[in-house]
Amino acid sequence: MSEEILINVTPRETRVGVVENGMLQEVHVERASKRGYVGNIYKGRVQRVMPGMQAAFVEIGLDRAAFLHASDIVRAPVTDAGDAPPAPHHAPPISELVHEGQEIVVQVVKDPISTKGARLSAHLSIPSRYLVLLPYAHTLGISARIEDEAERGRLREVLGGLIGETPLGYIVRTNAEGQSAESLAFDVTYLGKVWRVVQENIAKAKVGERVYEELSLPLRSLRDMLTAEIATVRVDSAETFAKVVKFVHKFMPNLDDRVEHYDGERPIFDLYSVEDEIQHALRKEVPLKSGGYLVVDQTEAMTTIDVNTGAYLGTRNLEETVYRTNLEAAQAAARQLRLRNLGGIIIIDFIDMIDEEHKRQVLRMLGKGLARDHAKTTVYPMSSLGLVEMTRKRTTESLERQLCEPCPACGGRGTQKTAETVTYEIFREITRAVRQFDAKKLLVMASPQVVDRILEEDSAAVAELEEFISKSIRFQAEEHYSQEQFDVVLL
Repeated sequence: MSEEILINVTPRETRVGVVENGMLQEVHVERASKRGYVGNIYKGRVQRVMPGMQAAFVEIGLDRAAFLHASDIVRAPVTDAGDAPPAPHHAPPISELVHEGQEIVVQVVKDPISTKGARLSAHLSIPSRYLVLLPYAHTLGISARIEDEAERGRLREVLGGLIGETPLGYIVRTNAEGQSAESLAFDVTYLGKVWRVVQENIAKAKVGERVYEELSLPLRSLRDMLTAEIATVRVDSAETFAKVVKFVHKFMPNLDDRVEHYDGERPIFDLYSVEDEIQHALRKEVPLKSGGYLVVDQTEAMTTIDVNTGAYLGTRNLEETVYRTNLEAAQAAARQLRLRNLGGIIIIDFIDMIDEEHKRQVLRMLGKGLARDHAKTTVYPMSSLGLVEMTRKRTTESLERQLCEPCPACGGRGTQKTAETVTYEIFREITRAVRQFDAKKLLVMASPQVVDRILEEDSAAVAELEEFISKSIRFQAEEHYSQEQFDVVLL
C-alpha cells in the first residue's frame, strides 16, 4: 500500500492530507485564529462544583469555563490492555475531590465543540514518538494494538530497565513496535526534559496560563502518523519544511529520506484531486461505484449513514444485489468517518439482509476499513433491522463544522419554506399590521420568487385582501432577500 502525507501551509491556515493508494483518507485543518487546545496543559481555578453532575467547571483562560468530571480526577491503575487508563466505575463525590477557588493543573482532552466548553482531565499525559508520559502514575502500559506477546515482553523489559524506580509512568505507543532500545531511551530522556520544564512553568504560572503547548499540526501529524509505511511526506512551505526536517531528524532519523519540499507549479492539494475530495466530503450524498449511494447526516446527538442501492440493479437476485451494495457501503462508510472526522455515536443503516453469513461479511468489511483509523472505534453487532451502532472517539470538530456554518436562509435546517408558505405568512402579517397600526397603503418587500408567485398565482387573493382591509398593497422584489425573508412596511 502506497501512503503519502501532504502538508499545505498558508499564512493563516495549515492543512494535512493522508493519501492511501492515490485516494484521500484523512484531512486535518488548523487555522491561526482557531488553533485547537487538545493536549495543552493549563493552571486553572475551580469556578463551580456541581455535585449533581459529579463535575466541576474550571477557568483556564478560554472563552467558556471547561468541564472536569470526577472520573478524570481519580486515576484508576493503568492495565496492560490499552493506550490509556480506564476510568474508575465509582469515583468519590466531586465535593471531596475539589472545592471552589482551588487551583488545579489540568489538560484539555477535547476541544470546545458547538455550545460545549472544553473537556479536561487532571491526569496529565505528554506524548512523544513512541511513548506517553504519565507524570502522576507510576506504572507501565502497552498499547493493545501491539498483539505479539514476545514483542510486548521485549518492550516491557526494555522500558523497565530504562525507567527503573522513577515515579513517572509510561504507556508504550503502537509506533514503538519493533523499535530499538536506543530509540526508546531517547524518548524517555526527551519526556523527562519536557516534564521538568512543565514543572518549572507550573511553579511560576498564574491561573489561566498555559504551561505546556501541544505541537503544531504538521509536527503533531508526523509524530503520530509517520511510519515506515509512509512513502513520502511532501511540504509546500520552505519554512515548515525546515522545521519538519529538523523534527524528523531528531525523532525519526531513519525516515529522513521520506521528507520532500514540494515546489511544483500545481498546488500541492491538487495532487490526487485532494481539493475535490474535500468538497465531496462536505456533501450529504456519497456515490458508490456500483451505482448505490450513502446519505450522511450529522446532528448534535449522533451521525447517521443510510445505505441505498440507487441505480444498482445487480446481476443475480435481490439478496446478492443488497449484499454487494452493503459490502461496498461498509468500506465507503469507514473511509467517510476518517475523511469527515466524524465522532461520537454513529448509526449505519445497511439495507436489510436475510443471510447471516452476509451480515458477518459486511461487519468484517467495516472492521477491516476501520483498522487503519487512528481514532479509537467500537462497533456493535448488527441489529435485526440492519442497523450497526458504533462509536468513534472525537477530540476535535468534524470537517464540516470546521469549514462550514449553518445556512442563514434556513437556519441550519437544511430546508427552506416554499414560496407558497411565505406568501400566506405575508398575508397574515398584513392583516395583523393593519389591525395594530393606521396606514393608507402598504409596501411588501420580499424575494423575487415570492413576489412573482404572488403577482401571478395569487393576484385574485391580493385583490380580495385589499378589499377586506380597504387599503392598497404594493409588492417590491428585493434581489438580496432570501426566500423566507420579507418586510411589511406601512406607508
